[in-house]
Amino acid sequence: MATFKDFRNNVKPNWCPGCGDFSVQAAIQRAAANVGLEPEQLAVISGIGCSGRISGYINAYGLHGIHGRSLPIAQGVKMANRDLTVIASGGDGDGYAIGMSHTIHAIRRNIDITYIVMDNQIYGLTKGQTSPRSEMGFKTKSTPQGSIESALSVMEMALTAGATFVAQSFSTDLKDLTALIEAGIKHKGFSLINVFSPCVTYNKVNTYDWFKENLTKLADVEGYDPSDRSMAMQTLMKNNSLVTGLIYQNTEKPSYQELVHGYNEAPLVHADLNLDEEKFNKLVGEFM
Repeated sequence: MATFKDFRNNVKPNWCPGCGDFSVQAAIQRAAANVGLEPEQLAVISGIGCSGRISGYINAYGLHGIHGRSLPIAQGVKMANRDLTVIASGGDGDGYAIGMSHTIHAIRRNIDITYIVMDNQIYGLTKGQTSPRSEMGFKTKSTPQGSIESALSVMEMALTAGATFVAQSFSTDLKDLTALIEAGIKHKGFSLINVFSPCVTYNKVNTYDWFKENLTKLADVEGYDPSDRSMAMQTLMKNNSLVTGLIYQNTEKPSYQELVHGYNEAPLVHADLNLDEEKFNKLVGEFM
């Protein structure tokens, strides 16, 4: 059986020292091992940005896609090879800006993949501009007088769009983050896990200390029920979405794959693709 060390490769991450993405990488590797996966059973699909490099730092199948397009690629991988556990990953600029429409529709489909967003409230790779997650008044190179736009409330958005698994974590809480990724992998449907992953170079507001002072663990909220969608929404609004843990899970809604006609038949990846004359004539006859 594989251990988390088997999901390591010899590629050294070039993230800034102290970047929260290191913990996300470690959590994915630990979660994959904990659920019993082998490296060849995992595919990590990422987009553009600092966090998008993560697909090259894990010993598994990986693809570094284009900006905002990790989700359509990941969905295609899962539909083509159901035997793979598929994790899509990227940053808040990747998933909640140019890739937002893909995020919404992946949620709507409830396709059986896990999407991990490393949320640092800034564009780090392009040297520190506001992202859709930057708060109003946030000063950056692109907004020297402060942003005049409101931050996108992505957890509330996910609930409104009908997400069946919504969770949020903080990169310093490796144990909690690993457990949430494990749960997301096991969930039969689309799992959205937003991870507060501080940018130590360009975001001097939403720092590790800031999150430690402002985050509330849902495990500490008396009577919280992650199966209650209304309670989830009310709790998010009450705490300005600054919560960690399993926010909401619906185990009753079928996944996209379960509803696709013929999906339970032998997968194409295992099919006999040798084409003799009889099979060829039969295929041609179907289009006559």
